[in-house]
Amino acid sequence: MSQLEKIYGVHAVEALLRHHPKRVKQVWLAEGRNDPRVQVLLALAADARVAVGQCERREMDVWVEGVHQGVVADVSPSQVWGEAMLEELLDRAIGPPLLLVLDGVTDPHNLGACLRTADAAGALAVIVPKDKSATLNATVRKVACGAAEVIPLVAVTNLARSLEKLRQRGLWVVGTAGEAEQELYQHDMTGPTVLVMGAEGKGMRRLTREHCDYLVKLPMAGSVSSLNVSVATGVCLFEALRQRTSKGKP
Repeated sequence: MSQLEKIYGVHAVEALLRHHPKRVKQVWLAEGRNDPRVQVLLALAADARVAVGQCERREMDVWVEGVHQGVVADVSPSQVWGEAMLEELLDRAIGPPLLLVLDGVTDPHNLGACLRTADAAGALAVIVPKDKSATLNATVRKVACGAAEVIPLVAVTNLARSLEKLRQRGLWVVGTAGEAEQELYQHDMTGPTVLVMGAEGKGMRRLTREHCDYLVKLPMAGSVSSLNVSVATGVCLFEALRQRTSKGKP
């Protein structure tokens, strides 16, 4: 039997119980916690026939690094999808798909925030390279507030090759770079779009950049030259969503 993972936080555990209850083997609650949010977890666990136990908060502090909120679950290992899942998602897509690519984002907090934003903006999936990238863990799930259980995370062996395949399927690859001439708000993202965000500090790798159809930048009015990658991702994705929802409106 595969080693179980410990997932923590109310949102992350609730999302697992709602969307993937078979993965949850045990839910642990801190002694004395009996508020409405816990009652929701208890009801979901009962429906899924998942055992619920109690333990001291200090024991939970040893189990996980982070703010567990008195809620921890033992679950089967995280699911990261391969390229076959991406093909299936594109085949089933209704309307022009929007994909997010994170080229070497290694901070799990940034990955979790990007997953949350991607789900909120209606992205079909988040794509990362298998090497030199953060992957699903308890921290990512906690920061994602449930989005990690809903939006597929696809890990690819060769990102440049995957981008070329997406271009051949008719998707436009839009990379973000501070030196780009065109601003984000000048670019049309209402069609099938792959948005590529670079790594923290380094930006996109050369091969990734070479497989972009367009480069765009965020206008910066202050003294700083760039934004945190998760913040920049949110700005870009919601501009795409704004354009798509306003398209066709008078």
